[in-house]
Amino acid sequence: MKKRNVNLATTTNITTSYAGEFAGEYIAAALLSASTIDDGGVTVKANIAVKEVIKKLATDALVKPATCDFDPTSTITLTERILTPEELQINLQLCKYDFVNDWEAQSMGYGLGQTLPPKFSDFLIAHVASEVAQNTEQNIWRGDKAAGTVNSFDGFEKLIAAAAAAGDIPAAQQVAAVGGGLTALNIIDELSKVVDAIPAALYGKEDLFLYVGQEAAKLYVQALGGFGANGLGANGVSNMGTQWWNNGSLTVNGVKIFVCPGMSPNKMYVAQRSNLYFGTGLLNSTQEVKVLDMGDLDASNNVRMVMRFTSAVKFGIASDLVEYA
Repeated sequence: MKKRNVNLATTTNITTSYAGEFAGEYIAAALLSASTIDDGGVTVKANIAVKEVIKKLATDALVKPATCDFDPTSTITLTERILTPEELQINLQLCKYDFVNDWEAQSMGYGLGQTLPPKFSDFLIAHVASEVAQNTEQNIWRGDKAAGTVNSFDGFEKLIAAAAAAGDIPAAQQVAAVGGGLTALNIIDELSKVVDAIPAALYGKEDLFLYVGQEAAKLYVQALGGFGANGLGANGVSNMGTQWWNNGSLTVNGVKIFVCPGMSPNKMYVAQRSNLYFGTGLLNSTQEVKVLDMGDLDASNNVRMVMRFTSAVKFGIASDLVEYA
């Protein structure tokens, strides 16, 4: 048995302050590990110093009858959207006693394998990074800066709803959610409604996805499992019942489904990945990670951590979106 030193503050002392030599890598791990980003659901715009302009080009009818003279056959309209990452931060004070047991056990290699870094400072950073990733995933979809959400930026749900209210999304591409919410009995019909609303010019695009939350995905898997629901028969897909799905890809009526853990229940969207943007400034001066051991400053057993980063989302062309809300 390992002999424990009672003076945990000494045995786990962080003798030097981590001041972010690899801050960009830690921030990247935190932000880009959000499921929607990590699984390739959006286009990432990294290293944005202040803002980035997303240009939108629209034309009217391009093809006209031929003549001998040069006569412009179309009107080109250039508009833009501004992607401005919000400056966010995390300030934490943690007691080393709350974490040292787990850290020491894992650094010894107990269990199925070593999962925590050997340095206590790296352990803390990894712990906070996982929380930041979860927060980022939530904000990508549900973020609402006006609601006073901590560490928030306006997410796609708010931005797309505003575009729909402004008439930027055609009425035919705004699908009303079913009364009473999604269930295993209606999920296939509701998904099909969303697919039916996809403009012909978008259907079949390589990077086109139907974005759904985990709740809708679970219901779809359950419905396809069968047992008499939705006319699929007693045993569902390939007569495998509830055993048919093994975390593979999902599609509906020829459209790939992208599962977003941060999305609200009873909401769904269709978009091209190239039309959804996540912006951050991974390598600019606003990105910072610091871990300070307070033992040498106030003789406490606390560790303070500071993480500063920037994040925002924006879509490009509203008329190329389908909203189910």
